[in-house]
Amino acid sequence: MERGLMLNDGDCGFCMRTAALVPRLGVDIDASTIQEVDLQRLGVDAERAVVEMPYVHPDGRVDYGHRAFAAILATGPLHWRVVSRVMTSRPVDPVARRAYHWIAANRSRLPGGTPSCSIEPR
Repeated sequence: MERGLMLNDGDCGFCMRTAALVPRLGVDIDASTIQEVDLQRLGVDAERAVVEMPYVHPDGRVDYGHRAFAAILATGPLHWRVVSRVMTSRPVDPVARRAYHWIAANRSRLPGGTPSCSIEPR
């Protein structure tokens, strides 16, 4: 792969809405849904991908959740690359992880969310 690949849950309105906003950040990535790709071939954990957004780096490494979002930001303009570094810095990383998990756990209640966005077993 030449560019990284952001994957989101195509069954979740909140995820799809968020994914539609990401290109506006000026990042250099490709995007798809977890339903449209061969997760196993990409090395993506299918169960984890429903709970945490995966990002497949051009070299095949996979990040999830806040680290995936930070990796996406790292492909953008300088100000987003700085935000990416801060998000994954030692003091901020645990806070960013908790914030991401709170958003993921509540995505059915957030703008664009629907009952299908719930990360509980469907």
